[in-house]
Amino acid sequence: MSENHTLSIAVIGSGPAGYYAAEALSKASSDERPVEVDVIDQLPTPFGLIRAGVAPDHQSIKNVAKRYEKTAMQDNVRFLGNVSIGKDVQIEELMTIYDAVILAIGASASRKLNIDGADKQGVIGSAEFVGWYNSHPHHAELKPKLNIDSAVIIGNGNVAVDVCRILAKTTEEMAETDLAHYAGKTIHATPIETIWMFGRRGPMEAKFTPKELSELGELKQCVTITKPEQLPDDIPADTLPKEQGVKKKILGHLKEFSTPRPAKIQTLNIEFYASPVSVIGNERVEGIRMERTRVEDGRTLGTGHFFDVPCQLIIPCIGYRTVPIEGVPFDTDAGHFRNTDGHVRDNLYVTGWARRGPSGTIGTNRPDAQEVAARVIEEIKPKANNARQKIDDLLQKRHISHVSFRDWQKIDAAELAAAKYTAPREKFATIDTMLKTISEN
Repeated sequence: MSENHTLSIAVIGSGPAGYYAAEALSKASSDERPVEVDVIDQLPTPFGLIRAGVAPDHQSIKNVAKRYEKTAMQDNVRFLGNVSIGKDVQIEELMTIYDAVILAIGASASRKLNIDGADKQGVIGSAEFVGWYNSHPHHAELKPKLNIDSAVIIGNGNVAVDVCRILAKTTEEMAETDLAHYAGKTIHATPIETIWMFGRRGPMEAKFTPKELSELGELKQCVTITKPEQLPDDIPADTLPKEQGVKKKILGHLKEFSTPRPAKIQTLNIEFYASPVSVIGNERVEGIRMERTRVEDGRTLGTGHFFDVPCQLIIPCIGYRTVPIEGVPFDTDAGHFRNTDGHVRDNLYVTGWARRGPSGTIGTNRPDAQEVAARVIEEIKPKANNARQKIDDLLQKRHISHVSFRDWQKIDAAELAAAKYTAPREKFATIDTMLKTISEN
């Protein structure tokens, strides 16, 4: 069969959205119409937020990577790691080389806390902080100052819960995790006594899930507290049937946290109806000014009542944004690429958080990716010739050494071998270390 019968597709990003798209495309391949997929990522390591976003103490969630590995091992799927789009190769070049390009780069930038003083030292975005304790090469050198008394976490989602939990857990509690060793040394030496989690809206509008919330009641040295006056007696009467069970569980956990319990070394205060106004301090964070809020007709309104909370660290966990790519239409307000049902323009498509924003669970990306993959299969005709040879030649010409999936397996094996005590692995936090590991094995 001639080469031009093969549909050549580049998937940019090797996280859940990327590999679910690659899986759907790979399965669509047939003798009549073969499909080849190149999964391209800026890091030498695949799996995106599964590796660098999922909390290190949630190892079971990371098992989904085994599914992505099966896709990566298919004969018609190839991994090209350590290739940066916009730096090593431009999106327009990929659109010329391949029949279609699917953007699946997720949303890796923190949404900014747009209040006075948010640029002070000690205000750290959630993407940076989570990346730091998860050994992400772009954030491994963060070096947050944790020799502090109090930390404020802004947000009521699972990321906020993760950050609170990681700050509060002991060395023993984190022994069977892949927490970055340098982060563990810093976190477990911190004298933090008080952690605050603030949400602008009420408990029934919170975005965390029952399971993650329940874990805050199981911390060995930290007691979690809520204010009973901020909690309703029952879930709202107009709660949708499919949400009633979840809301009841959330309210049950929050009510449990509102009952008197023995004090511990640390206290985590979960407060609702509080919106950040300004950061207090000179060059460094010394506190945060909050305004009490109320929710009316689904809108959050300020009450004019302000209060100050002393703290030396502020971590806004208020969402993520996709990083723009030159030449790709971008919705600045929404924080993702402009698209119509996954189609951007010409032979360029988008899926996952880069398409719709950071919403849903890891599994939510699967039907989204399947839908976009089906569009590509239906709408794009094979025209590209020797796409893989062309991208390989281009990278070689530019002296870009891409990392294959077999190369990644060498990194994986070395990390597993480097694990200490009961930890599942010792993740390498620098690209140089990863590339050195490949060359030595």
